Amino acid sequence: MSILTSPFNTPYNSAPFNSIKNEDYKPAIITLIEEARKEISAITSNPDAPTFENTIEALEFSGQQLDRVTSVFFNLNSAETNEDIQKIAQEVSPLLTEFGNDITLNETLFKRVKSVYDVKESLGLNTEQTTLLDKKYKGFSRNGANLNETDKSKLREIDKELATLKLKFGENLLAETNKFQHIITNEAELNGLPEGTKEAAKQLAESKNLEGWLFTLDYPSYIPVMTYSANRELRKTMSLAAGSKSFKGDNLDNQENVLKIANLRQQRANLLGYNTHANFVLEERMAKNPETVKTFLKELLDKAKPAAIKEFEELKAFAKDLDDLDDFQKWDSGYYSEKLKQKLFSLDDEKLKPYFKLENVIDGVFTIANKLFNLEFNEIDVVDKYHEDVLTYEVTNTKGEFIALFYADFFPRAGKRNGAWMTSYKPQFVKDNEEERPHVSIVCNFTKPTKTKPSLLTFNEVTTLFHEFGHALHGMLAETTYPSLSGTSVFWDFVELPSQVLENWCFEKEALELFAKHYETGETIPMELVQKIKESATFHEGMQTLRQISFGLLDMSWHGSDNTVSIKNVKDFESKAFANTNLYPEVKENCMSTAFSHIFQGGYSSGYYSYKWAEVLDADAFEYFKEEGIFSKDVATKFKDNVLSQGGTENPMALYKRFRGQEPKPEALLRRAGLIK
Repeated sequence: MSILTSPFNTPYNSAPFNSIKNEDYKPAIITLIEEARKEISAITSNPDAPTFENTIEALEFSGQQLDRVTSVFFNLNSAETNEDIQKIAQEVSPLLTEFGNDITLNETLFKRVKSVYDVKESLGLNTEQTTLLDKKYKGFSRNGANLNETDKSKLREIDKELATLKLKFGENLLAETNKFQHIITNEAELNGLPEGTKEAAKQLAESKNLEGWLFTLDYPSYIPVMTYSANRELRKTMSLAAGSKSFKGDNLDNQENVLKIANLRQQRANLLGYNTHANFVLEERMAKNPETVKTFLKELLDKAKPAAIKEFEELKAFAKDLDDLDDFQKWDSGYYSEKLKQKLFSLDDEKLKPYFKLENVIDGVFTIANKLFNLEFNEIDVVDKYHEDVLTYEVTNTKGEFIALFYADFFPRAGKRNGAWMTSYKPQFVKDNEEERPHVSIVCNFTKPTKTKPSLLTFNEVTTLFHEFGHALHGMLAETTYPSLSGTSVFWDFVELPSQVLENWCFEKEALELFAKHYETGETIPMELVQKIKESATFHEGMQTLRQISFGLLDMSWHGSDNTVSIKNVKDFESKAFANTNLYPEVKENCMSTAFSHIFQGGYSSGYYSYKWAEVLDADAFEYFKEEGIFSKDVATKFKDNVLSQGGTENPMALYKRFRGQEPKPEALLRRAGLIK
């Protein structure tokens, strides 16, 4: 029997990474699919009349070991992949899609679910049970249960093809990122770069037996070049490499994948009776429909665009004054923005970094979680890790009760995709009066320690760590009965609230004093630097907001159109979508869509607006903390009891109003952004 096909006999029932071989995954997944089929068959062949318990709950708790194994496998495919894992992913994804369709298109099962759903008012269900019943019913109706046999067959084909295309999109992007290497042998060409960046580039070159300094598209290598390099040609080289990922007409090109994914999503939506993919997706979001999203983005655009244009013109004028630069380009933006920020606020990220040693920031976020939610984090070495860099923690409350297992993976490497994310290896739930606690992970790509320096974070990386940890808290503090409603299993435009609200503590003196200490002297960050961080928080907010709106509009263009089949040229289509938000000269080599993994690989299709939507919620929520004190136990307890612990058990607006006492007001966000007084 495979180690994967039965519950894990490990400390905390944790994933047994050290004992799993790549070749174990596919046979285990095939076996577990068959076991899950038997569980479904037991539900459909039950001679008793359908009830909430024998149908809805039984369905909810079916396939649990399959869910665990696939979560382990696909998490590794993001954080520690290789060619073998990618090949297995291509092989098992269609099998899992087919199995999912076998459930949602199972007429006998749907009849049982529908018969419970039709009498739900008479069942005396509590709020969470009612939500679960609604979710299960919609899981069938929104995935083809009411279709005729011919259309069900079409849906199966579409879903299998989409699963494969999304994987291929991500593989191409990772391969493109890993493929790019830029070596510099003349140190004069590194003018402006921080010593730590140069040292890391030197170390990277040495690790590959190369002479000189090696630069890649991993964020800790790419961002410092774009921010500090006085070598404009180097900035241009890096910018064009990043902007043209999977847009070169070669074997790693994603243009065809983008067109196929958009078209298949549109076909799928039409098959299910929806006008567009966005209509289908948004039915299960706070926003409800594409019109609400477009109105929301337009209102923000109207407020942000004048500020963005003004900031952009000032930035161009600054570059002209400083360096007599006449042809301001995208690769100049980060560099001159940083110079202007230093001039206006005397604030240099390199001066801040010594105060943000990674270990201190981790301690800081743990301390804040303790002050707000009574959590304690103890590093442990008794559970397996999938890579030596991963840190593992036992999370308890102040009574010593086990709350969660927490994994943290902070540094870039070849088998890990770019960016930062939170994920789960095991959800929280209650079954047979036994509570299972969650296993949660955050994954980032921060600068690695060098021979002479520890890992020192930019302020942006500090807020990223807090952001992902906010998601982690949402997973850790779950107190629900059903796994599919637990933790971050919420409406997509609500999921960013816990993550984005936690970022606010990074700007507060009381919080910074807990962890922002110079890595060499131990000196607490000086007050004037804290003040400058706060003052500079709205620097170029108009341009930043415009950028986020542009991504949201691009997403809605791809998924809110009822005529995707007519799109022939990815770049032309994208340029039209960006027309109203573009500030920079067009770069023919650049294409955002072919690297837009959030919407073409991840779960953000028709949902990228969620970041700005959740900013409205988080700004309004943090105003409440500010009114009562940022470490107010009373407000924190309300947030924990009504938002963090409740997962997707209830409509998110109802949860938010219970926490806040009112609906969120967008003025809080506009005030914080400096777009209104």
